[in-house]
Amino acid sequence: MSGAMPAGVGLWAGFLDRMRPSEAISAVRDLEKAGITTIWLQEYSGVDPFVRATLYLQATDRLTVALGVATIHARDPEAMVAAAATLYEAFPARFALGLGASHRHLAERRGASYHKPLTAMREYLAAMDTAVGSRTMPPRFLGALGPKMIELAGAATDGLHTYFCPVTHTAAARAAVGTAPWIAPSQMVALGNSGTGWTDELRHYLGLCLAMPNYQQNLRRFGLSDLDLAQTSDTLVDALVVPDEPTALRTRLGAHRAAGADHISLQLVPPPSSARVLDRIAAGLETR
Repeated sequence: MSGAMPAGVGLWAGFLDRMRPSEAISAVRDLEKAGITTIWLQEYSGVDPFVRATLYLQATDRLTVALGVATIHARDPEAMVAAAATLYEAFPARFALGLGASHRHLAERRGASYHKPLTAMREYLAAMDTAVGSRTMPPRFLGALGPKMIELAGAATDGLHTYFCPVTHTAAARAAVGTAPWIAPSQMVALGNSGTGWTDELRHYLGLCLAMPNYQQNLRRFGLSDLDLAQTSDTLVDALVVPDEPTALRTRLGAHRAAGADHISLQLVPPPSSARVLDRIAAGLETR
C-alpha cells in the first residue's frame, strides 16, 4: 500500500461543489471542528477536484481528502501523476487518489471514447506507473462496480471505492480481492427522514443514478429486478439507503464492516446545505 488509507467513517462532500469557494472552505473548517476526519470529493459537476482538494487541505489541519473518483478521461496519465504527487507532497498522508472510468455519457460529453473501459483503465494505470519517476504518490484506488474492475483494483492498486451498492456488494468485493486491499463503500443516509413515508422524497434523487446503465447492471447482479429499478421499489431503497436514525445507521455500518469494509463514506441524501450537515452529523460520528 502506498500510504495510510482512511479508516472509520468519512463524509461524501459533493454538496460542497454547489458552494462558492469561500463558503465551501468555511463549511470544511466547520466539518473538521465537528469531528469529521475524511471528506470525499467527486468529479462530475464542473468543479476541479484537485483545486478544491488543495483549498480544503490548506484550510484545515488534520482533514484527509479522498477523491472518489477522478475520471481518467479528464487528464492524461502524466497530468494525473503530476497533480496527485504535487498535492500529496504538499499535504503528506492527507490525500488519497481514486480513479474511475466514469460512465459512457459523461466520457463522451468530454469528447472521449468509452470503448473497453477495463482495458482503458489497465493501460492508464500502467502509464501512470511509468510516469511516476522519483515523485511521491498518494495511495491509489479504483472506483469499481463489476467483478473485472474489482479484480484489477485488487491487483494493481491499493483498493477500491464503491458507490450506489448494497452491503452484499461489499461482501462480494472482499471475497474477490482477499484480505489486504482497502475497501471503502459509500452508504446513503436519508437526511432527517425516518418513519412512515421516509423513502418518498428520495426517489427523484435515486433516479438520477438509476438512469445510468453501469449502476443498473450492477444492481441486477445483486438481486434487484427490472421492476425494482423501474419503480425505485422499497426493496431497492432499503438496499441502498438507511434512515438518519442512530440505531439503523449503526446496524448498517456494522453490516458493511462485517462484510469487509475498511472505511465507509456517508452520503447524506438529498444533498444538504452545510448547516444541515452539522445538525445531523452526530449520529454518524457515534457509529465509529
